[in-house]
Amino acid sequence: MDDVFRALADTSRRRLLDRLRRRNGQTLRELCEGLGMSRQAVSKHLAVLEAARLVTSVRSGREKLHHLDPAPIQELSERWIGQYGRGGPDTPARWKPSLEEQHPMEKPEFVYEIYIETTPERLYEALTDAEFAQRYFGGWGPMSDWRVGSPVLWKMGPEGTYEDLGQAVIEAVPGRKLAYTWHRLLPMHRQLFDSDEEFESARTEQSQVAFDILPADPASLGVKLTVTHDGFENADSEMLKGVSGGWVMILSTLKTLIERESA
Repeated sequence: MDDVFRALADTSRRRLLDRLRRRNGQTLRELCEGLGMSRQAVSKHLAVLEAARLVTSVRSGREKLHHLDPAPIQELSERWIGQYGRGGPDTPARWKPSLEEQHPMEKPEFVYEIYIETTPERLYEALTDAEFAQRYFGGWGPMSDWRVGSPVLWKMGPEGTYEDLGQAVIEAVPGRKLAYTWHRLLPMHRQLFDSDEEFESARTEQSQVAFDILPADPASLGVKLTVTHDGFENADSEMLKGVSGGWVMILSTLKTLIERESA
């Protein structure tokens, strides 16, 4: 928590966070534009933000893309601000990533990194346990035998049953990685489009989600979970808009549930 306060104390670093809040996934060159700082100075500020876990970077070809991680802000808000609220709804703060301004030649994607105080084995178990998944998915959730090629069934709400929506396991390495295809737009999403033709065209999009698990610190029980949801046709994808906000809430709940186990 001290690292977060120190990182936020500097005006230049807050400006960098604001830039990433407005448009996530920027290169160092893009972040330097119009700031009046040298490339070296911006790199140093980014290093401080990464050390505070406010920013994470992901390689995309030859480029290194920087992404905002709102988890430390959420924790700070819950600890130092939330308890002084005036009886408002108990909903975690969201710093929603914005992916609408991706480079036109790049396929848009959602990347989110969160640190959880647990073991890689327990986190993988939480991602693959159907009953536990319902708790952080809000009554929904996936179920599978988690073998490559096997279907991933989806429970449609707390009172629903598991249905085959055309999802399948892509990769499953216990304690390290889980990936599966995502379902296409469902009939309930028709209201988001102006016409049946537009809706049917959008339903051909097939995205996928991957969960990469890495130890955060060899001396601790913490792990770093990176969620990458990609395969979207363009930045206007309704599915992309939905998962961008949804994953932040789901993973925040997952973190809370797992860390309460050892509290």
